[in-house]
Amino acid sequence: MSLSYLAQATSEVTGNGFGAIGYGLAAIGPGIGVGIVVGKAIEGIARQPELSGQIRTNMFLGIAFTEALALIGLVAGFVFA
Repeated sequence: MSLSYLAQATSEVTGNGFGAIGYGLAAIGPGIGVGIVVGKAIEGIARQPELSGQIRTNMFLGIAFTEALALIGLVAGFVFA
């Protein structure tokens, strides 16, 4: 085996790993964000049960916007890989 072949093989192995690591890091933020959104919604419903419908609707909107960040991170991993 030549040295250039080993360098090329090493480059291919590490190049694929960075995309997975990048998406893993990109998924941490939305995971924390969804936890905060749901926790605050439960806290709000516990404080004012009569507004549970409005709070639940806003919670689902917040979850949707937060999950959009995870999808952007996934797409960015494919684009920049």
